[in-house]
Amino acid sequence: MTQFLALAAALGQWGISAAVAVGDTTIFMLAGLARIFSGVRIFPRTLQQLYVIGYKSLFVIFLIGIFCGMVLGLQGYYTLVKFGSAGLLGSAVSLSLVRELGPVLTAIMLTGRAGSSMAAEIGVMRITDQIDALEVMDINPVAYLVSPRLVAAMISFPLLTAVFDVIGIIGGYLTGVLMLNIN
Repeated sequence: MTQFLALAAALGQWGISAAVAVGDTTIFMLAGLARIFSGVRIFPRTLQQLYVIGYKSLFVIFLIGIFCGMVLGLQGYYTLVKFGSAGLLGSAVSLSLVRELGPVLTAIMLTGRAGSSMAAEIGVMRITDQIDALEVMDINPVAYLVSPRLVAAMISFPLLTAVFDVIGIIGGYLTGVLMLNIN
């Protein structure tokens, strides 16, 4: 009985700490979103973050998108030819990319590339007391550091998802038309 109570207490403590972490993250995100409308000073920092998040991620998006489309085309062909439906390969590839794989893989790639970069940059700023220096200069660190990144991410993610989808469809086209000789 005491082991059960100890397990229940440990599980309850874990649940409370997880709820506190989710609450802290939600409050942080809402504070960042509220500071988006803080003024014109956010615009140059947002343009800089658009370059870092969006433009610098294009190579990764192109590379993974083309290979994902090619693999979908190749694997889809061998499945569809069993049912005599090889002519539907283009539809299968495009629907798979636009509905499922495009948004998910784009988000994973951007989180891995841009998200880790931003986390490391802000972590170094915390270690070297640059965030405290912003507070001393009466600059809100959330408005200066977080809000431009949120705006840039909200602009970049859908655009890069569309680029991923188009490049993936081109990859499926290359596989289907050039390699497998489908109309």
